[in-house]
Amino acid sequence: MNNRPVRKRKVDWAVGDTGGGQMGGRIGAIGALGALLAVCLGGAVGVGAAQPVPADIQPLQVPDRTSISVRTLVPGVGWGTDNESEERAGLSISKLYIADYALRHGDGSAADKDLCERMIRKSDDYAADRLFAKYPKAIDAVAAEYGLTATHGEGDWEFSTTSTADVADFLAAKVRSDPDSPILAWMEEPAEKAADGTRQDWGTARLPQILGTKWGWADVGDPEVASASFGPGFTVSAHTYGSAEQQTQDVQAVLWGLIGELTPRRH
Repeated sequence: MNNRPVRKRKVDWAVGDTGGGQMGGRIGAIGALGALLAVCLGGAVGVGAAQPVPADIQPLQVPDRTSISVRTLVPGVGWGTDNESEERAGLSISKLYIADYALRHGDGSAADKDLCERMIRKSDDYAADRLFAKYPKAIDAVAAEYGLTATHGEGDWEFSTTSTADVADFLAAKVRSDPDSPILAWMEEPAEKAADGTRQDWGTARLPQILGTKWGWADVGDPEVASASFGPGFTVSAHTYGSAEQQTQDVQAVLWGLIGELTPRRH
């Protein structure tokens, strides 16, 4: 399997408690983290992208099976694998888009909110079926609003597409501009097991400093999994043509040390 080199360097950085309650914990030290991500990962976009790569950086490997995107809350600052913009199956990650549309543009009913919560915390397919039938343009509308170029509803949420870049960008926008969204609160309190019995505990959720996560997986065919998380000052998304264990391995190999070093400790 082909691998792509990714560069990382050790950086000494310490930050105290950011304070600010729930909103402060979600936003964190965005300026410092953004600048350091840009330097440490080399392939950053926006701020710091033109900086020379330090000589002491050691190469890491990301298997082609996995796409990874990291975003800070500074617009335009982040990093991703070469295939981060690749259009892949949305899986249950697309439920984030459906919930966002229903909560902000739906009829405001308690029933809608209950279905949204079930989609995010338990990844309930029945809830997604009901909401998508009610709001069939939800995914495409959210994609247009947030500029998510690889995200498409395809007439049925189960056949929707997105990219890790789109997911990380979407979550960064939510944390930055709508930090009190119920979506983020539900991601912080996922059910241990999904509605279909799948244990929700892999991928980006296994990184340090993570506050909330949404998972996705294929029910039939070859193994295919996704996860998307946010922490203090960053968001991260991953998609793997493979098992949950393989995604966890790929994500931790690249991001564990970096996120652990560059994010403030949670108190």
